Amino acid sequence: MTIISVLYPRNGESRFDHEYYQKKHMPLVQLRWTSLGLVKMEWMRGVAAPDGGGPGYEVITLLTFVSKEAFESALAASGEEVVGDIANFTNVQPLIQINEPVSERSMS
Repeated sequence: MTIISVLYPRNGESRFDHEYYQKKHMPLVQLRWTSLGLVKMEWMRGVAAPDGGGPGYEVITLLTFVSKEAFESALAASGEEVVGDIANFTNVQPLIQINEPVSERSMS
């Protein structure tokens, strides 16, 4: 498995349309990439920093693919469309990182 993290920084001049992201962008990601190895999508909306200040990121998204190669194939196949859609909901450049899961623990 490979987990792609997509982090949208928040600053005083950034804008982010959460409704568009949830109702249009993420369904586009699902439509284009599920058949290419995307197996899980989750996203979190930043609400606050530990000191009570504003969050550092507007949204953090995690996309789980069956492999790094599957992600690369998905990006090659329709990355232009998916990445091109970013301008429709934000004016910030996301930070994208490819991650290899190491461990997972549940505390319940």
